[in-house]
Formats: sequence, structure tokens, C-alpha cells
Amino acid sequence: MTAFILKRLLVAIPVLLVLVVLTFVLMYAAPGSPFASERGVPPAVLANLEREYGLDRSFIEQIATYIWNIVSSFDFGPSFQYRDQDVNDLIAQGFPVTLTYGFWSFIVAIAVGAPLGILAAIRHNSGLDYAAVGISVGAQVLPNFVLAPILVLVFTVWLGWLPGGGWQGGQIEYVILPVIALSTSFMASIARIARASMLEVMTSNFIRTARAKGLPERVVVLRHALKPALLPVISYLGPAFVGMITGSVVIDIYFSTGGIGQFFVASALNRDYGVMMGITVLLGALTIFFNLLVDILYAWIDPKIRY
Repeated sequence: MTAFILKRLLVAIPVLLVLVVLTFVLMYAAPGSPFASERGVPPAVLANLEREYGLDRSFIEQIATYIWNIVSSFDFGPSFQYRDQDVNDLIAQGFPVTLTYGFWSFIVAIAVGAPLGILAAIRHNSGLDYAAVGISVGAQVLPNFVLAPILVLVFTVWLGWLPGGGWQGGQIEYVILPVIALSTSFMASIARIARASMLEVMTSNFIRTARAKGLPERVVVLRHALKPALLPVISYLGPAFVGMITGSVVIDIYFSTGGIGQFFVASALNRDYGVMMGITVLLGALTIFFNLLVDILYAWIDPKIRY
């Protein structure tokens, strides 16, 4: 197991480095600049600004400095839009918000989706199965940018139960609607994967053998079927967790939570390449990290994966 983890780490590190380089190259090649002349900045002032932020250096010098600052001090550099804050400050300000409702969305999606899919498979072709399939399909066809205004219309405008936006330090009433809007489609995907996997496992030869031995159905499900049926669900959880964070741009904008999605959109509109690169690299690193965790967990559950 240790050798497997070391091998996956050796693969993850160069992938992360390639991600940083590609992100920097794309931002470097993007047209315009944060201090572009069409904003009415005199050429002399523009030259001074580019010199101050190191934009007048060669491409090699800029990318080498950027990578070294990240590796040596986890410094993503300055923001061109927020002069009093650097990229690290903005990430530190917005990421806890995004992480909070992303985490709770993840928990809700698993807590509802996995049991729903497994129960639907165990009660195949029953009313519970049809209801679970209907809920999953209905939830999956509703993207969060459609579901969010519906939730606000029902729970804020009509019923007056919950606030329609804001964060207020993460008070529970401000977290509920963003969590529902973000977790619903992921919950549906988890339920669908769990149901399909459980159905396949329940028709396997080793399950027939277990039943032929006279084992109670509860023992067959919990001891023999549940573990292999959850493997496809586990492989989906890593990308799903990161997807809840990267998919938070809509949630941040619609509910005005103050998460990193708002900073990302503002940086794209204002050509704040430092913030765009910092957030992109952070989310890419999270994607690689959680995929690595899923691979390790997968190999721990099924030792054949290690070889």
C-alpha cells in the first residue's frame, strides 16, 4: 500500500506542475493587460505599473518567479484589482465561505443520495424504486442556476422562512438554500450510480451463492453486496467534492455569499490575472488531491487495484 501511495504521489506532483505552467501560459497569452491603454492610462504610468508588478520581465523570468513563490512560500502573488490585498488574502477571505457550504452540500448529497439509490435497488420495481428514480431524474435535470431562483421564490418570497442571500458569518439560515441548490444534482447522480451498481452486484454469482447458503437477506446486503456496490460511488466522490466548490460560482453570485466564485468572476471581468491564476491553480490542486485520496481509498477497499 505504501508503494502504491508513493507512486500516485510521484504522478500527482508533475501533473500539478503542468497545471501551473499551462495556467500561466494561458494567462500570459490572453489579450490585453490589467492596465490596458483603453482604460485611459498614460503610457508612462502603464510602464511604471508593469515594472512594479514585474510584467515587463521576460516570460521565463515571470513564470520562474511565479512557480518559485508558490513552492517556497505558497504565495500566489499580487492582485491587480484589489491594491490593498494580494491573492492569498482574497483566497483566505472567500475560500472558507465556499468550503463551508461545499462541505455541507457534500454531506447532504451523500447522506441522501447513497441510501436512496441502495434502497431503490433492494426494492427493485417497487413503489420506492419508482419514486427514487423519479426524484433522481427530476433533481438531475434542474441545474443550480435554475433551482436557486425557484428556492428563493418559494422559501423567501412566498413562505418567508429563509433569507434569499447574504452570509452573515455562516449562520444556519443563510447556509440552507445554497446547500440545497448546490447539492441537489450531485445527490441525484450519487443515487443513480448507487442504484445501478447495487443492482449489478445483487445479480452476481457470489450473491446467489450467499443466498444459497441460507444467509438472511440483511446479511447478504450488508456483508457481501454493500462494499463492492459502493466502489463506483467512491470513485465519483472526489471529483464531486471539487465539483461542488468549482460549481459554486453560480451559488456565490446568486446568493451573494462572498465565496471565491465572486472573486473569480470579478477578476475575469477586470483582467485581474493574478486572482484568476491563483483560484484556478487552487481548484486544480484540490482536484488532484481529492482524486489521489479516492485512488488510495479505492485501492484500500479493493487490493487488486494496487497492481
